[in-house]
Amino acid sequence: MYKSDTICTIATGMGRSAIGMVRVSGPEAIDICDKIFRGKKRIKNMETFTAAFGRIVYEDEIFDEAVVLVMKAPHTYTTEDTVEINLHGGSYVIKRVMELLLNLGVRPAEPGEFTKRAFLGGRIDMTEAEAVMDVINAETDKALKASVGQLTGGLSKQVVELREKILYQTAYIESALDDPENYSLDGYSDKLKEVVITVKDKIEALLRTADEGRIIREGISTAIVGRPNVGKSSILNLLLGEERAIVTDIEGTTRDTLEEYVNIGGIILKLIDTAGIRNTDDVVEKIGVDRAKESIEEADLILMILDGSESLLPEDKEILESVRDKKIITLINKSDKESNLDKEELASIIDTEIIDISAKTGDGLEDLKDVLTDMFFRDELDFNDQIYITNSRHKAALISANESLGKVLESIDSAMGEDFYTIDLMAAYESLGDIIGETLEDDLADKIFSEFCMGK
Repeated sequence: MYKSDTICTIATGMGRSAIGMVRVSGPEAIDICDKIFRGKKRIKNMETFTAAFGRIVYEDEIFDEAVVLVMKAPHTYTTEDTVEINLHGGSYVIKRVMELLLNLGVRPAEPGEFTKRAFLGGRIDMTEAEAVMDVINAETDKALKASVGQLTGGLSKQVVELREKILYQTAYIESALDDPENYSLDGYSDKLKEVVITVKDKIEALLRTADEGRIIREGISTAIVGRPNVGKSSILNLLLGEERAIVTDIEGTTRDTLEEYVNIGGIILKLIDTAGIRNTDDVVEKIGVDRAKESIEEADLILMILDGSESLLPEDKEILESVRDKKIITLINKSDKESNLDKEELASIIDTEIIDISAKTGDGLEDLKDVLTDMFFRDELDFNDQIYITNSRHKAALISANESLGKVLESIDSAMGEDFYTIDLMAAYESLGDIIGETLEDDLADKIFSEFCMGK
């Protein structure tokens, strides 16, 4: 998986900007960049973590003025010699400098290759590597803090500590089986059981954060449902703050699902505006209704829209019955008009949070934010102490480790021989190793890094 050649890439966005950076890393980074930089200092003579101003020149052709930053191995992001060339931010000049480097034998970096080299060089583990992209993709304060917690090694520290406990017990059993004269297993099962329960409890505590962690990272999948013409699309437009969905007085205007993301009080909602649910002979509308029902099945949250100016209709009650097993917030639209909806009747049908809202005036949005926070986050999130599992791969590995430790407890309770314990102990050890990349297969690691943006 490791490639030791010298790589380069454009590390800033393409297009006009004040600065455009080309990043070069590898064993020949300093020598090659020294050939094309002319300033008061030679790059190969510069101290690490110093900068110099000059020009990019090759064969008497001046490409641009530049500031170069030199970082020497091993104390760099990739653990290799690295040079960052800061140019004027025109796309053409950056492209020409990239072509110059390629002609001198530098290879274009693959997506995520700089971070992959940091991982392979031992500067970061896989949780920290994955957190790099999470930080880049973070769209809320909660998501950023959760990502920074992993980037600074919070999760990896806990995983390493758990693996050390498992490895110590495994090593003790193996030593006792090989050298029973010096290592006794008398009463060992009870001691091992205490250790396994402690480790298992910590893994389960991490797993309990996974649902909140997924929501922090990906947002809450939210289906906006209701019968036709109750204001679903108007509510969507209100939440987005723009006229995204078509709104008319004609029933059945929305024929398909429409997906948008919105940040409400630091919580990302993946909003799915669905077709009005009703029985219909219209073939196209029926397809929309079927897709609406599929969205309901997959959603984390249902925003049930009712028309507050009307009484509950049979269609409303039918939809409420169909979503009773989901997390539901009922928005009674048109709070700016006289209310004709019986909330007691609504409460008798389904247990739901009820918010009066007006798509016209915006009243009720603050109440929605408060209800969302209470519904999806148990307490105020404390990112100083709490690690949140935001990655589905980490969750799967923790589940696997937890199951293996469960088998160890079953073996202890069944009074099986100590040699049986080590099989499942090592399975748990390896599953936890997958999280930090200690036992990760090369093809999976390659897949993870391929999803990174260019330049990282």
